[in-house]
Amino acid sequence: MFEVAVDATFAAGHSLRNYRGKCENVHGHNWRVMVTFIGETVDKAGMLVDFVEVKTSMNRVIDYLDHQFINDLKPFDELSPSAENIAKFFYEQMTADLQGTPSDVPCKISKVKIWETDDASATYIP
Repeated sequence: MFEVAVDATFAAGHSLRNYRGKCENVHGHNWRVMVTFIGETVDKAGMLVDFVEVKTSMNRVIDYLDHQFINDLKPFDELSPSAENIAKFFYEQMTADLQGTPSDVPCKISKVKIWETDDASATYIP
């Protein structure tokens, strides 16, 4: 089994809905996200997935969120923008985006991990 991961960062603000505590107030983070792929084989070039394709897809999601108040963006205008929900959002957006990319090998996103701070993270595992 092979595993490949790509990390990226972005800055954005949010406030948690249905939460009692200081995080219900508007605040921001320097977020870090890691998307991990798994698969049993590599292609003729020896790659599980093309880093360029992954980074391009990841950057589309980041461009949507970066330097924004996440609560104003769909689906977070209704869904609480928790780290857990943002990790799932990355999974959904990137899975849809990468379906059309050429690949000789079957691989899939195995997890998306997102950090709000250096010591606090959430992971979405499909």
